[in-house]
Amino acid sequence: MDVQLDPAGDDLPLMANTSHILVKHYVLDLDVDFESQVIEGTIVLFLEDGDRFKKQNRSVEEACQSESNKGCKLGMPEPCHVPVTNAMTFSSEMEYNDCAICSKGEKDTSDKDGNHDNQEHAAGISSSKRCCDTGNHGSEEFLLVLDCCDLSVLKVEEVDVAAVPGMEKFTRSPELTVVSEELRNQIVRELVTLPANRWREQLDYYARCSQAAGCGELLFDTDTWSLQIRKTGAQTATDFPHAIRIWYKTKPEGRSVTWTSDQSGRPCVYTVGSPVNNRALFPCQEPPVAMSTWQATVRAAASFVVLMSGENSAKPTQLWEGCSSWYYYVTMPMPASTFTIAVGCWTEVKMEPCSSGDSATETPFSPPEADFRRVGVCSHMEYPCRFQNASATTQQVIPHRVFAPVCLTGACQETLLQLIPPCLSAAHSVLGTHPFSRLDVLIVPANFPSLGMARPNKDKTGHTSDSGASVIKHGLNPEKIFMQVHYLKGYFLLRFLAERLGDETYFSFLRKFVHAFHGQLILSQDFLQMLLENIPEEKRLELSVENIYQDWLESSGIPKPLQRERRAGAECGLARQVRAEVTKWIRVNRRPRKRKRREREAVFEKLLPDQLVLLLEHLLEQKTLSHRTLQSLQRTYHLQDQDAEVRHRWCELIVKHKFTKAYESVERFLQEDQAMGVYLYGELMVSEDARQQQLARRCFERTREQMDRSSAQVVADMLFQ
Repeated sequence: MDVQLDPAGDDLPLMANTSHILVKHYVLDLDVDFESQVIEGTIVLFLEDGDRFKKQNRSVEEACQSESNKGCKLGMPEPCHVPVTNAMTFSSEMEYNDCAICSKGEKDTSDKDGNHDNQEHAAGISSSKRCCDTGNHGSEEFLLVLDCCDLSVLKVEEVDVAAVPGMEKFTRSPELTVVSEELRNQIVRELVTLPANRWREQLDYYARCSQAAGCGELLFDTDTWSLQIRKTGAQTATDFPHAIRIWYKTKPEGRSVTWTSDQSGRPCVYTVGSPVNNRALFPCQEPPVAMSTWQATVRAAASFVVLMSGENSAKPTQLWEGCSSWYYYVTMPMPASTFTIAVGCWTEVKMEPCSSGDSATETPFSPPEADFRRVGVCSHMEYPCRFQNASATTQQVIPHRVFAPVCLTGACQETLLQLIPPCLSAAHSVLGTHPFSRLDVLIVPANFPSLGMARPNKDKTGHTSDSGASVIKHGLNPEKIFMQVHYLKGYFLLRFLAERLGDETYFSFLRKFVHAFHGQLILSQDFLQMLLENIPEEKRLELSVENIYQDWLESSGIPKPLQRERRAGAECGLARQVRAEVTKWIRVNRRPRKRKRREREAVFEKLLPDQLVLLLEHLLEQKTLSHRTLQSLQRTYHLQDQDAEVRHRWCELIVKHKFTKAYESVERFLQEDQAMGVYLYGELMVSEDARQQQLARRCFERTREQMDRSSAQVVADMLFQ
């Protein structure tokens, strides 16, 4: 391996050798066991070697630059259900090979044939002692490297795709007489490159191949961050098997998913947007350049609902009493980090029956094949793209489902269901065609990290090796997810651009940008460069990519344009109204306890939630506020019933002024809004008040087992160091 890490550091490696070989499709077949808190099963990888996909990418780029480009093949995903048999029929004699470090004093866990070996990895990421070649050259054996951690790998084998009936159509020979590695790889090459309008057939063959028998075990090895697979005699990626099956199981402490309880106290598990992304859920290629599709069959107890980021609205299929199976798929190639799963005892929340015509928006969109016709030219790799379908481009509200814990179904019916259609319609009016054909909305547990889904940018990972491996600097720093400066700057940069250019110009550009870059990886400079190229010269006003980078990205502190906007914003009507209310509250706070009878009570205006946040921020600047004033604040605005942003500022006031009568509000916030509560723990400890510190420790002890791992670590450091 060619990536070196400091074992004591917090850098996160991306180990997959994506420059040499790419995963084009994953087929997962999994069982979810809540008793053991383990997800177990198989994953089949369909691979494409480097020489082929490099040529393909060059041809796509050339085609997109040509005006005679015919666009991507047409087709539209529809729900399709492919039954996949239970894969958990493996031999009980299989040995485990954990993705963990063995100390030099531990016993060698490799078998006599050398199938796996965890020795010599105590120093972190290191070279395999077999000195396998990770590239397409040299005389050593080729090594497939996958990103992997916190998994127990049981077995790796080649899949005999040639044994699947009907696969002869993917070979140059009418009959499969002599089955060889070259023939099996030829079948996979043809399968992964089927045109987009044959996506149903492709998914069907993927499913059939994933159930085919194995045709030979492969040697594998693990270290802290990777799974390394080789085949004796295979010296290049072209020679390496292009369809492999990995038998594995997750660990309860794995960092890609969280086992917890929902708001009704029922067990659930879900992907949390961990810094390690999905590598503790299944072996994969983490770098965003590894764009792939997937399909998954997940089995769980019949009382559970399985939700995934698939394109179809899956329904449960009963396998036997007490067990159901769910099937999802994706036809748009995306990074492995976008794969999500959530399993819990949730209830689908539906609108109350009514006579209105709104029900039409709930009908799954599935137009006939004849309705597919070109609307424009796409620049992405080929897949069944909605931008190429005239009916899809005009669909303002896509089908959607809402799932929630039992205790929140009423609130969802009353509020959330009413909001989703107008939000989807607004997104369509601003950005154009919805890239996905449907949407599932899940009310997640309180311990879901609010910034957890933010992903690292590969171009900011430092040096990328010839194999494609790289390192995300400080990617494992638990405090990183709480550093919001870059998100805030990005938000205000977009607002600045919108105000500078005007809404009409700016939103017109956004729509054009989405249409041009959908289905592709993009960088900040792509966005800014296209923006400046598509606005009139008179509106640029000395804007350039270099100036924007200098003012907004490379300089610390508040950018100068934002400072000017801040001063201007202070003069707007809503802000002036807040300042007037602040003045009233300061006057109330200065009044003596016993007032003259003729003195009139202050009359306070009704404020919007954003205004309440601003009001409380201004009051936080006051050195002292009496408990009488705080009690009046709470009563006037019903602060305990406001949204989390308002309640967070309210809790800060409680802590600052030691308003003991409202400590229950602080405890509630720390338990119900755990991600935002991290900052509040810091306020409680900095105060050096014994009662407040005791409150912080008490709340942490109640919630630490359910908290997001990074949040728990940061809070523990505050409380006990």
